[in-house]
Amino acid sequence: MATGERIGGRRMKTIALGGDGPRIPVVGLGCMGMSEFYGPSDEAQSIEVIRHALDTGVTFLDTADAYGSGRNEELVGRAIKDRRKDAVVATKFALVRSETGAFVGVSGKPDYVKSACAASLSRLGIDAIDLYYQHRVDPEVPIEDTVGAMAELVKEGKVRRLGLSECSPATLRRAHQVHPIAAVQTEYSLWSRDCEDGILDACAVLGVTFVAYSPLGRGFLTGDIKSMDDLAPDDWRRNNPRFQGDNFARNLALADEVQRVAARRGLTPAQLALAWVLGRARHIVTIPGTRSVKRLDENAAAADITLNADELGALERAFPRDVAAGSRYPQATARFVES
Repeated sequence: MATGERIGGRRMKTIALGGDGPRIPVVGLGCMGMSEFYGPSDEAQSIEVIRHALDTGVTFLDTADAYGSGRNEELVGRAIKDRRKDAVVATKFALVRSETGAFVGVSGKPDYVKSACAASLSRLGIDAIDLYYQHRVDPEVPIEDTVGAMAELVKEGKVRRLGLSECSPATLRRAHQVHPIAAVQTEYSLWSRDCEDGILDACAVLGVTFVAYSPLGRGFLTGDIKSMDDLAPDDWRRNNPRFQGDNFARNLALADEVQRVAARRGLTPAQLALAWVLGRARHIVTIPGTRSVKRLDENAAAADITLNADELGALERAFPRDVAAGSRYPQATARFVES
């Protein structure tokens, strides 16, 4: 159950990670875009955002070894160097990249788990990872073998709690029998509701925290993206099916509806979208990404917003299941998402 904790003058809603772990804010901070994928970024500004997050109770920081080929972990490490006790750090392994940065596959091999963890600890500059996820399930390695290796890291004190990302309910249940899984991270937003097919409920039954990534539809639902000109030339969203051609035009109407409903309440579209996700279940936390202090504070305020029946009804009519035009990922990477 969510409770409030006063930090930096703001009472933050928090829940216990995995039911019995450290309390984390229901609105955390996704750090991925600070190093890659969403166009140019400024390292000093990103560090300022992370430190402001810690000052204001947004203490749950999400990164991965794949983000920027390790550079994002290094960035987070620099930001929390003298603030380690203030942060709950989550990172991930399994997405393998070549020296040129190309994604070359997924690995859940036990030896790889251990070497990846050692590398992440070094880049982050910490003694233990608070939450260590398998970023994607390796179809060639039994989940019992992968989680078994992750569990050994817990015994060694290198990892405190375990998580999985984009796994199926069946995989979660098998993993949970090997070692308690504290969190499952899966995309969830008004236009991405696949998790309602089973994994959200499975988490509730097992006492697993559900971490919703991309709760703002990769920025689309904020209303800030009106054309492809709003995306940098190297922004990976240019290759995402929902941002291409006719799909883009059709999805603009969805973003417009979010703006209309938000305006009637005096909210920003981002706050409305986050409040909708948080209101779906008590075991949900969100990790919207931002490189702006202003946006960070705006997102954090969504934790205190409860939508009324009229607002929920309007959103349900505008966003029935599978309403978004286009798939969540390009075909080449979608095969690593379990259902």
